[in-house]
Amino acid sequence: MATLEKIRNRAGVLVSIVIGLALVAFILGDILGSGPSLFTDTQFEIAEIAGESVSYQNFQNKVDNISEMYMLNTGEQSLDSETYENIMEQAWQTLTREIILEQEYDRLGIQISPEELFDMVQGANIHPIVRQLFTDPETGTFNQAYVIQFLRSMQQDPTGQQRAYWMHIENEITKNRKESKYNSLISQGLYVPNFQAKQAWEENNKSVSFDFIVQRFNTVHDSLAQVSPSEIRRYYRQNREDFLQTASRDIEYIAFNVDPSDEDDRLAQEWIERMKEEFTEVEEVRQFINLNSDIPYDQTNYSYDELPENIADFMFAADPGDIYGPYFEDNSYKLSRLVEINFVPDSVRARHILIQPGPELDYQQAGSKADSLLGVLRRGGNFETLAIQYSDDTGSRFDGGNLGWFTEGMMVPEFDEACFTADQGEPFVVETQFGFHVAEVTGRSRELKKVRYATLAREVTPGSATYQRIYSKASHFAGMNTSYDEFTAAAREEDLTIRVANNILINDKQVPGIESARELVRWAFEAREESISPIFEIEDRFVIAALTKVRRDGYQPLEEASNEIESILKRKKKGEILVSRLQEKIADEADIASLAKALDTKIEQADNIRFTSFSVPGAGIEPRLIGTAMYLDENILSLPVVGENGVYTLQVRSVEIPDEMDLETERNRLKQSKRARVNFEVFEALKEEADIKDNRHKFF
Repeated sequence: MATLEKIRNRAGVLVSIVIGLALVAFILGDILGSGPSLFTDTQFEIAEIAGESVSYQNFQNKVDNISEMYMLNTGEQSLDSETYENIMEQAWQTLTREIILEQEYDRLGIQISPEELFDMVQGANIHPIVRQLFTDPETGTFNQAYVIQFLRSMQQDPTGQQRAYWMHIENEITKNRKESKYNSLISQGLYVPNFQAKQAWEENNKSVSFDFIVQRFNTVHDSLAQVSPSEIRRYYRQNREDFLQTASRDIEYIAFNVDPSDEDDRLAQEWIERMKEEFTEVEEVRQFINLNSDIPYDQTNYSYDELPENIADFMFAADPGDIYGPYFEDNSYKLSRLVEINFVPDSVRARHILIQPGPELDYQQAGSKADSLLGVLRRGGNFETLAIQYSDDTGSRFDGGNLGWFTEGMMVPEFDEACFTADQGEPFVVETQFGFHVAEVTGRSRELKKVRYATLAREVTPGSATYQRIYSKASHFAGMNTSYDEFTAAAREEDLTIRVANNILINDKQVPGIESARELVRWAFEAREESISPIFEIEDRFVIAALTKVRRDGYQPLEEASNEIESILKRKKKGEILVSRLQEKIADEADIASLAKALDTKIEQADNIRFTSFSVPGAGIEPRLIGTAMYLDENILSLPVVGENGVYTLQVRSVEIPDEMDLETERNRLKQSKRARVNFEVFEALKEEADIKDNRHKFF
C-alpha cells in the first residue's frame, strides 16, 4: 500500500536524529562560545558548486526529502543500506543540477509564473507528472476532479504530509518546465548546413571495398627506435594536458575471515536437538518462535508448490503438531512443525478506508470513526464515496480505496490475515500499525488446501571464542608487521592471500572484494604511501591494508608518465621507419599486388566498409585506414598510413554510392540527433565549467 502514512516510521527516526544533532550543536556552541570557534563554516561545507557553497545540512535535507518521497511512492517503511546509498548519490546529482541550471535560468530570465503553474495543474495544458498521478488506472483517463479533490483535502490533513507531497510535485513540475524552456532555446538555435548534411549522408551511405597490406610495428627492432630522456621531457611538456589525473589510491590488503568453527557448528546442532521436545509440546507456538528462533514466525498459508522441496511431502501428509527435523538448511539447523491445515483462496481483491490517529483524532476517536463508517456501509453506504472523502491512504483513496489483487504476505500481517479469512462483500474493521482499516473483500480466487507451519532455527554463527581467536591472529600480524616489506614478507611466509585494489577514488564506498569499505577508503586518503593500516572489522572479517600508491589531483608526474611516453615515441619512430621503407617500394610499384610481392607479404581484403564502421577485418580498430579508404580514388595506390597497429598501404577496388541523395531527410535527421543530445551535453558542458569541489568524503 503506497500510502503517505507509511513514511511515519522513517520520519520518527529522522526526527530523533535531527533533535540529537541539534542538541549536540547547542552544547558545543555553548562550550565554545566564549572563545574562538573550533569549527568554522567551511568545515561544514560539503561542496562548492559554481561558486555556491553547499552545507552539510542542506545536502542532508535533500537526502531526507528524497528518502521520504521514495518511501511514500514505494510503500517502504525503511531503507536498506544499498537504497540509501543510491538516494545519497541521487541527492548529489539533483543538487548539482539544480544549482548549475538555476544560475543559468536567472541569467537568462527563465521563470514559471503562477498562471503557468496553474495551467499545468488544473488548466488546459496538464503536465505529464500530474496526468500520470491522477489518471484512473482502469480507464486510462485523466480525472481533473481528483486533482481538485486532493488539493482541497490537502488543507485538512493535520499531519501536513499531503501538503509536503504536493509541494514536492509542484517543485518537480517547475524544474521540469524551466529545463524544457532552457533546452528549447538552445535546440531551436541548432542548424545543419548543406555541406554537413551531404557529408553525413555520404558517411552513412557510401561504402568502399579495398585491398591493403600492413607492416606491423613489431617488425622493427627496439634498438632502431631508441628514445632519449630529453625527447620524453619534450613530449611531456608539449602534451601535458594528456596526463591529467584524478586523485586515487592503490592498496593491497589481507582479510582474516571470521568463519564459524567446528565448535560453533556443534553448539548450534546441540541446541536445536535440545529444543525439540519443548518445541513439540509448547502450545503458544508463535510466541515460542519469536522468543527463541533466529527467523521470525511466519503466519502465511502455503500451497504444496510454494513449500521448500525438502518438507513439502511431510507437511501435506502430517497432522498438526507433527515435527520435521532437525535438518540443515541455509546455514541453520532447523525444526519445522505443522501448525494448521486450512482451505483458503490463493489471492483476494480488497478495498479499504484508512483512519489514522493523529493531532485531530486520538487513538480512541480514530477507532470510533472507523466503527461509524463500518455502520454506514452496513446500512448501504457507498464505499467509493466514503473512501474519497475520509481515507488517509492517498495511494488508493481516489480509486475508491481499491487495493487490487494480492497474495498472502503482500500486506502487513493483521490486514493480510483479516482479508484472507473474511467473507466476500462483508465490510469489517482491522487495526494495524498504520491505524484502523475499514475494509471489504471484493474478490476471492478458488480455495486451495494450504498449510501453516512454524520453523525453529539456530544459525551457525561465529561465537565469541571464534571472534577472539581470529582477532588475535589479525592483531598479531598487524603488530609484528608495521612496514610494507614486513607486510608482504609475512603474508608470503604465512601463505596469506594478498588482494589488490587499484585506482580507488576518494568517494568510493567499496573496493574489489569488500562492499562496505568506506572507513578503509577514508584511511587510504589520509595515510602516507607504504603505510600499514589499523585493523578494520568489515563484513565478518578483519582487514589489514598497505597503501601502495598515492596519486594526487593534477598532472601525472613525469617519472610516472615516462614509460607511457617512451612507448608512444617508440611507436612513432617505428612508424617513421616503416613509412620510409614503404615509400621506397611504392615508388617502384604500380599496384598493390606488385607491392605485396616486393615486400613478400600477403594482401588483406576489406569489403563494404563505411565511414561509421567500427573496425576493419584483418586490421582491427583503425580509424585512419577507414578515413583514407573513404576518400581515395579507385585503383590508386595510397601513400603509407600510420595506424594503431602498424603502417598500411591500400588500394580501393570499388565504391558504392546510392544514385539519389535526399539531403532534406538527412538534414532533419541530423537536426533531431543534435537536439536529442542537448539535454545531456549542455549540462555536461556547464558542469565542466562549474569548478565543483566535492567534499563528501569528509562526511560520509
